[in-house]
Order: sequence, then structure tokens, then C-alpha cells
Amino acid sequence: MDERKSGLVSIVVPVYNAGQFLAETISCVQAQTYRAWELLLVDDGSSDDSREIIRQKSAKDERVRLIIQEENSGAAGARNRGIQEAHGQYLCFLDADDIWLPDKVETELAQIRTIQQTINPKAGFVFMGYEFADVSGTGLGKVVHVPEQITYRQALKNTTIFTSTVMIDRSIISDEDIYMPYIASEDTATWWRLLKKYGAGYGIDKNLVKYRRSAMTLSSNKMTAVKRIWNLYRRQEQLSVAESVYCMFFWAFRAVFRRL
Repeated sequence: MDERKSGLVSIVVPVYNAGQFLAETISCVQAQTYRAWELLLVDDGSSDDSREIIRQKSAKDERVRLIIQEENSGAAGARNRGIQEAHGQYLCFLDADDIWLPDKVETELAQIRTIQQTINPKAGFVFMGYEFADVSGTGLGKVVHVPEQITYRQALKNTTIFTSTVMIDRSIISDEDIYMPYIASEDTATWWRLLKKYGAGYGIDKNLVKYRRSAMTLSSNKMTAVKRIWNLYRRQEQLSVAESVYCMFFWAFRAVFRRL
């Protein structure tokens, strides 16, 4: 993308057979108090009614854009395609089944600008807290709090950065560094990369995002998550076995604590 529109927020949503959630997902973006946004819904080879739902919504709101990938490429591929198509100075990710409260975008935009003006002019990365929700989108009362600031070394032990809460200033952070790798837990690997190269990320300890997860999901993928994080430590970050065990201990403690 050659030109970026100052102040425009590009919101990238990977979509794969998410028809049951899309109307609510799109509506929560349309309800944002900050109005200068574009919503890029990247349909990643869906076989349900996802495309038709997006077409109907985009016909009524030109800010809503359907991007089609005929073959499924996974979340990383869909997000990367969205980044390529984005016109905004600012970039957010939203998973197709998650929910934003109306002042999410406005709050993050105000915070990143304040940090740039008062603390660090090169700050390009903010994130915020979130609440676990059930399949219907009802909050479960379990809110994940985030620190005011997090470094690369701290993030290795605390994967508190949730993709649907992130905002990136593309005038500071290069798209080449935002593109996600085609590996498991690609989003976590991306946040580590940004922190390592650009310094600290800045947290906003407000609950303006709902992370929709079913009881089955919460309990069924624990070993998968452990293996993914371990592989990130050893293969992606090339940490020693001792460093990996050390980081894994703290990661596991915080991961369990977040779900209690």
C-alpha cells in the first residue's frame, strides 16, 4: 500500500465459516464511537454463508469490505492479506467471534497518541484488557488485566497480549514486521517480534473486549497450547532449554490464573 490515510483505523478480521457470529461482529464495529475506520473481512475459503452476510453488510456501509481468498490459508494468511489491503495509519485485529465495546477504538487511539506525545514518540503498539465470554457473547465476569508496559523479556513469561485488543501505528511499525509467520501461535510470535525490535508495548487496563470461548475450548486444548508455546521458545526464539523451562513456568502459572 503506497498511501495511508492519517487517522484512519483499518480493522482486519479473518473469516472462516463464522457466519453465526458475523452480524454481531460487524455491528460492534459499526457501533464504535470513533467513526473513521474501514473493516476488512477476509473470507478464507468459507463454505457457509459468511460471504453473503458480508456482502449484505457492505452493500449498506461502504466502510465494510469483503476480501476473498478462495483457498484456506489459516489465520496468519488471512490477516496478512488484510494488512496488504489496508489503507489506514492504524491497524487493529478482530477475530470473527469476538466483540468490542463501543469505545474500544477511541480509547486506544487516544492512548497511543498520548503516549507518543508524553512518554515515547516512537511508541507504536498498544493493547488492552479483556473479558472471557460464553458462546452467546455474555461476559463471564473473568477479566484479564494488563500491565501499563511490557517488554520482550516480560512477554516471554506472560502472553497477556490478546490479538483482538491490539492497535498498531503503521507510521512507526513496518508492515514487514507485522506480517504473521505461518506457524502455530503466529500472533504471539508477532507480538514478541515487535517488542524485541521496537521496545515496549503499552497496556490499557480497561475491559472493552469480549473474548468468546466455549467451556469445551477452555478445557480441551491445554496440551496443545503448551506444545505451541514450547515450540515458540525453542524454534522461533531459539531459547535454551533452561530459559524455555523458566519462561514456561511463569507462562503456565499466568495462563491458569487467567482462567480461574
